[in-house]
Amino acid sequence: MAKKPKQQQKHPQSGGTPATVALTAAGVPYEIHSYDHDPSHPSYGEEAAEAMGVSPDRVFKTLVADVDGALTVAVVPVAGQLDLKALASALGGKRATMADPTLAERTTGYVRGGISPLGQRKKLRTVLDDSASAHPTICVSAGRRGLEVELSPKDLTTLTEAVLAPIGRA
Repeated sequence: MAKKPKQQQKHPQSGGTPATVALTAAGVPYEIHSYDHDPSHPSYGEEAAEAMGVSPDRVFKTLVADVDGALTVAVVPVAGQLDLKALASALGGKRATMADPTLAERTTGYVRGGISPLGQRKKLRTVLDDSASAHPTICVSAGRRGLEVELSPKDLTTLTEAVLAPIGRA
């Protein structure tokens, strides 16, 4: 049985996480979904989709990878996996590997399972899986476990200056 979201806000107040602060400052419309995070759940992204009652193809996870020595953000559906070769190719690189989790946390300012593509401590190159364009809105982490932000893929792409590319695989 899916958990019900604790709260949903159409017009969030000021404050919040660096991600919601960035969205509010940019004047971008978004909706917050909050739920009780279960630390024993095996997948942060799947937990979010289940808790919100949203299809996993509309919930995207934020992963940090190293592409030819540069940290890069990859945003892919939680229902699939990141294709590292496709990520490197999307940026004209040769090789991509997953970044060290501690380095990813330190660089973005977020904890694993709560890394948002928005409002990061250090702005990183971002690639959004092109499947996001098939949806009017998608959900990504709002900057902490148990908190998701729903926004249009176009707004996410604009705010993060993301490249759209087929970087996810089933």
